Amino acid sequence: MAEKSWENVAERLESLLARAEGLLEVFQPATHFDPACFAQWIAFRWERRGRGGVLTPVRHPHLVELNDLVGIDSSLDDLLRNTEQFVAGFPANNVLLWGERGTGKSSCVKGLLKRFAERGLRLVEVERSDLSTLPQLLELLRDDPRRFIVFCDDLSFAQGDASYQELKSLLDGGLEERPANTLIYATSNRRHLMPEQTADTRGEEIHPEEAISDRLSLADRFGLQLSFYPFDQETYLAIVAGYAAQAGVKVAPETLRLSALRWATQRGHRSGRAARQFVDDLCGRIGVHCKL
Repeated sequence: MAEKSWENVAERLESLLARAEGLLEVFQPATHFDPACFAQWIAFRWERRGRGGVLTPVRHPHLVELNDLVGIDSSLDDLLRNTEQFVAGFPANNVLLWGERGTGKSSCVKGLLKRFAERGLRLVEVERSDLSTLPQLLELLRDDPRRFIVFCDDLSFAQGDASYQELKSLLDGGLEERPANTLIYATSNRRHLMPEQTADTRGEEIHPEEAISDRLSLADRFGLQLSFYPFDQETYLAIVAGYAAQAGVKVAPETLRLSALRWATQRGHRSGRAARQFVDDLCGRIGVHCKL
């Protein structure tokens, strides 16, 4: 009986310790970060911890070669120009890259590291769920001589989600000025970062047009908005050919073309991502001697 009583006490103590740890996390400030890490690493990830956050290095960043990206020359040129201005210490804009999935939006941003890291550019990735702690992140970056792009990948907000207000204040309009050494680059499949209203909203808002305008104003705060459209067939095949050449694939051009088109048809879209997946699959099949 006494043994059972001690087991109950131990369980209660464990529960109390777990609750105490949870409370400590809620009130935990932003973790101290050694700025010397900015000299050693070029990419970082910011994660919320209570009311603060933790900045950790990405030890194996995905360094995309921008010259390998096909079919997005205009948008890529504008992104490079804006980033060049920023790295050189001149005025530049926050950037929203929006459009079709798999067309290279994220790759464009990742590729900036390979182009500009030696000149002091650093990339910090932030998840949408951690945006509320961005002020603490910016405070960590503010006094560093390097230039930082805060990267929000695949950013969107559900209907009724008010957390976009936090990002609006940081982009433009907050009481505290955003650090001059920081810009925000975001990618999204949605032009306005949130779903369009199709249902009748009468009865929910006295002035529904004002609520819609408020939500759409988030995208307006990105000074540079770059669009990425679906690829046509020839662009898709050019991307496939490029990936296949990089991988050293030895396949007859017509066989490669027909197999790539079949792959895209089965997936319902042509994109750079589909091209990459096709070539990965092709290399694997050749490696195990599967028939094309």
